[in-house]
Amino acid sequence: MRSTGFLFLFALFIITLGVSAGNAMPQEETKTVSGFVSDSSDGETLIGAAVSVKGLPDGQKAGAITNKQGYYVIQNIPPGKYTLHCTYLGYRTQEIEADVRNSNAKINVIMPPEAIQANDVTIEANKDEEKKEIKISTVDMSAAQLQQMPSIGEADVFRALQYLPGILTASQISSGLYIRGGSPDQNLILMDGSTLYNPSHLFGFFSTFNPDAVKDVELIKGGFPAEYGGRLSAVINVTNKDGDRNKIDGDASLGLVTSRLTLDGPLGNGSFFVSGRRTYADLITSLLPNDPANPIPNYYFYDLNGKLTQNFGQNDKVFVSGYGGSDNLALSSGTVDFGLNWGNKAGAMRWTHLFSDKVFSDLNITASNYFSGLNGNNSGSMFALNNQITDYTAKGNVDYYASENHLVKAGFEFTRYIFNYYQNYNGSADSASQSQNDSSDITAADYALALYAQDAWQVTPLLSLQAGLRTNWTMQSRIVTWDPRVSLRYIMSDFLTLKASWGIYHQYLHLAARPDFSFFDVWLPTDSTVPPEQSIQYILGAETHPWEGYDFNVEMYYKPLTNIAEFRPYVFQATKVAQLFSIGTGQAYGVEFFFQKKIGPVTGWVGYTLSWITEQFADLNYGQPFPATFDRRHDIDVIANWQINDRWRVGAAWTFASGQPYTAATSRYAIGLPSDKYDSYTYPGDMNSLRLPDSHRLDASASYQTTIFNLASTLNFDIYNVYSYRDIWFRYYDTSKNPTVVTDVRLLPIIPTFSIEVKF
Repeated sequence: MRSTGFLFLFALFIITLGVSAGNAMPQEETKTVSGFVSDSSDGETLIGAAVSVKGLPDGQKAGAITNKQGYYVIQNIPPGKYTLHCTYLGYRTQEIEADVRNSNAKINVIMPPEAIQANDVTIEANKDEEKKEIKISTVDMSAAQLQQMPSIGEADVFRALQYLPGILTASQISSGLYIRGGSPDQNLILMDGSTLYNPSHLFGFFSTFNPDAVKDVELIKGGFPAEYGGRLSAVINVTNKDGDRNKIDGDASLGLVTSRLTLDGPLGNGSFFVSGRRTYADLITSLLPNDPANPIPNYYFYDLNGKLTQNFGQNDKVFVSGYGGSDNLALSSGTVDFGLNWGNKAGAMRWTHLFSDKVFSDLNITASNYFSGLNGNNSGSMFALNNQITDYTAKGNVDYYASENHLVKAGFEFTRYIFNYYQNYNGSADSASQSQNDSSDITAADYALALYAQDAWQVTPLLSLQAGLRTNWTMQSRIVTWDPRVSLRYIMSDFLTLKASWGIYHQYLHLAARPDFSFFDVWLPTDSTVPPEQSIQYILGAETHPWEGYDFNVEMYYKPLTNIAEFRPYVFQATKVAQLFSIGTGQAYGVEFFFQKKIGPVTGWVGYTLSWITEQFADLNYGQPFPATFDRRHDIDVIANWQINDRWRVGAAWTFASGQPYTAATSRYAIGLPSDKYDSYTYPGDMNSLRLPDSHRLDASASYQTTIFNLASTLNFDIYNVYSYRDIWFRYYDTSKNPTVVTDVRLLPIIPTFSIEVKF
């Protein structure tokens, strides 16, 4: 704890330095321009807008990129009158007079949306400011880009991310993301700062992110900075919309799979936003005749999002947001009745404060709960299985714009975890009749503390360096870990930029789950019997701009993994975490190619990944290394969108991946029973030594802008799996026949969907 206290004092020193420096008198030689950039149509702040100062003496350049709250700071401007130039893809460029002859200037920029034209040069305008940002393996996706992706009934965040290089799924119907060799539990998933532990609906077919509520999605596939921690692989940071500050409006969508309703508008000195989504398969099936011999499951899921934003003066803004979602399945068949439900609840209260032009602070108090439960009756015998993880987190950070060349960040994160697990297979719903052999009722708690500090330093006009340090501690493990992170960016020319990153990452949470039952995840803490998981990430990349509006990027990565945990599914009793998991090592490495066209009537990208992922456990596969289940040698993604005119837009997405490894049976054997009957079983071969056939699929979409009852409307047409190639989900062996019959269970065929969206 002595080392943790040292870093805490260091973080406090940075914060104190930032506040005192921010409150000091500005230098007489130079001035500062700062402010927020927002959308003129609804007042939403714009993330990643480029702001620069034109007309500086001696050809000097000065600019900045807005942060997650739409805030920018440009420092060291000689006193004078200049032009503030602001650009953002899809918005009309704005130029505003900036008078800094006598004092610093606070300039808020309002940008009107504008259709992207074929000869748009917005990308070039952003280039100089983007050079100053050190973003390794990062992809930002706006709500507009998300809506253009082919889908099944509606756009989906996780399905859109699956089309990026380095990202795979367990199957075509899974929303769990395997990013650069990491399993889904190794991804830190945030919604307005709240952690989500299993953001999936419909057994993984959809994610829990309502597309109408999403404002921005930031994906960091690796090399993420010290401000993020607790996971080994990647960060998915979703920011929801604040709401329209100018007028009350709404959006309704009616589709074959789900329907959505959104309402937002001004409230007080800010805005509100509410949105709901629900499937209605249960309403349809309730109208059908009931056949006890072939019952139809009763299933539905829903999401509710809400957000309230208020400004208290020019320097303080408060956000209160909440989310609730659940999947519910019930089936009654003869003597068997069961119900299954799982979902997430999350809430957050965030306060952002400007101590000065140079000091921006963010305090976030969040609560998150993931729950799943299975309850039923089999011929009068009751059974139940329920679990949940709850976390209460307080985290804060300060951004100190120390100078034109230094952005210092420091912060803390404190979390209280509560783990609940209950199982009862004794046939009675009466807890008093439970025995240690057939039931468990476990409640555990843990506390985690993390502190970090980092500095983004513009060493020279061509070289940028970001260095940070994060320390982590949990009560259950009583282990302090240190996570240093370093990233470099060097501009070779106007068309070529080199990147490099190295970092250590630790994870204290373990996931006990089977890939085919991802809706029933059981999260467990690291206790004294198992060490925290660790990864070391090495990343080297090149970023090029071969033509105006075109990008071609290449990244190589190597990620050794230690103390990774593999769940033992047939352990029914355990008193220590070590008894539930096999602990081993692994490694993931590969290279990604990404070619993208950003502007013009036709946009899209082509991505290709070549990768290897292996694991090794002393008690699995005779201690020999084996390919991970999500090891795919080749992965190709092709995305195209064509804006034909003001009304019609069409798009297509094609994806290909090498076959998934699986463990095949090599022989069969029989066990004799007292009744002179025999039960036959298969004997497995080496783990994941064979592969299923290659996976590929084409999706297509079209949208038409029109009016319905004088209301702006959109008709959406989507086709999933255009040429109806049905991937193999898994294989099973029927040993009741001789010879054994191998059966392939295949995934979905072609599925056309249609939806109508109306804005009011």
